[in-house]
Amino acid sequence: MDPKVVFETDRLLVRDWAEGDGDRVFDIYRRWEVARWLGADPRVMADRDTAGRAIERWNERNKDAVFGVWAVEEKLSGVVAGTVLLVPLPEPADSPGAGEVEVGWHFHPDAWGRGLATESARGAIRHGLRSGIGEIYAVVRPGNIASLAVCGRLGMRPLGLTSRWYGAELESFVI
Repeated sequence: MDPKVVFETDRLLVRDWAEGDGDRVFDIYRRWEVARWLGADPRVMADRDTAGRAIERWNERNKDAVFGVWAVEEKLSGVVAGTVLLVPLPEPADSPGAGEVEVGWHFHPDAWGRGLATESARGAIRHGLRSGIGEIYAVVRPGNIASLAVCGRLGMRPLGLTSRWYGAELESFVI
């Protein structure tokens, strides 16, 4: 069975993960140049089995009609270039129930510099706004020049540094 396509852009299919995507997931997340920007305690993916478990977790999350952690597949090649996500942000202690939503992206280095992160994130934002979400945030580690530039290309408004989410000081943006 083919994975469900959530939305398309000119060059991309954004879809649920397929079992056969495991090698590519591992190849993306085993790289320090990708993993160094992710999570409160960045670390590379340890092994291929971890990739399979991540796919299962993501697809479970993708059952929601609005939110998900999706594969970004290039239409021409059929290669998974990376991940785009639209997920609820963790609720901060100072305002539980805030219902804030994050857009994010993680791409293989062989997909960098071609506008794929911007294109997929723009599609995820459009998907969220059409679903009734009023504001969408992005959080980026300081120093991640490429992702900071994506936020700018998306037209996101910078909010400055915050430790509101994920237990790390991050640059925050909203659209």
